Parts: sequence; C-alpha cells; structure tokens
Amino acid sequence: MSRQTLAVEVEFFGFSLQERDEAAVPVLFPEGWDPGASSGFLTSQQGRLDVDSAGHTHTARLEVEVWDSEPPADVEGEWEADEQAEVDSPSGVLDVCAVTGGLAGESVVLAGAGVWRVRLLVSGRAAVAEEATHGVPDGVERYLARFWPTR
Repeated sequence: MSRQTLAVEVEFFGFSLQERDEAAVPVLFPEGWDPGASSGFLTSQQGRLDVDSAGHTHTARLEVEVWDSEPPADVEGEWEADEQAEVDSPSGVLDVCAVTGGLAGESVVLAGAGVWRVRLLVSGRAAVAEEATHGVPDGVERYLARFWPTR
C-alpha cells in the first residue's frame, strides 16, 4: 500500500482526477461535468473521476491510499459520506484538474495501469459551504480516496 497527501484547488464547486494520457479520455474535464446533477458527490466518466465539492473556492485536502486488494470498509475518523466508482488508467497516474486552470500540478500515482476501483470519503462539507461564502478556506473539506485494482 502507498499513501499520498495532496492539496486540491477547488473552483466552482469541483475538481477532477483525470487519466494522465489524454488520448484515453474522450471528454476532458470540465466538459461534460454537471455539478449537482447527481444525488452524490462522485461521478465517473471514461478516464476521469469528477468530484462535486460543497464549497465554491477553497483548498481541499485529499489523502490517497493505494491498496493491492479491496481495503476494509471501516475507516477511522468522522466521515459524512462515501461513494464508490471505477476509473480506467492506462498510465497509472491520475492528474488533479481544476475547473478553470486545467492541470493543477498534483497527481495520484497508482500502482500501475489498469481499471481501479475507488472509495471516496468526505468530511467538512457543511463547514466549507459556510466558510467559502466569507473567504477561501484551506483544509476544511477533506477527502480520503482508497484505490484498489479490479483485476
């Protein structure tokens, strides 16, 4: 297992984790992203994972764990919600993408190419929704992404 901690710049209530090899992503973020359209906060599209945030503009904290098999469902900490999705990553790297800025300079390094399952947990949504109306919060909204291979 490996771990990473990333600072994610959230703009217009969202960000994406997108396959580094853009040739494998038919629709690049933010095209096709419709924040709030689904009942959850995580949407999977071919080659990318789109995340709806509760705050307009802020810096979120993203903890990433890469496992060699499905991790335990129980997770320490206070988490408000969790969702699962799959993403195909031919390069084994997912770049963090901002709504207006494109590549945000941060990347999730997986343990190789393939189809990966992710369980994404979130906390701090209510707090960041409030705080982002008065400033640009840092680290209030937190995510934990647990990736494991599907095959």
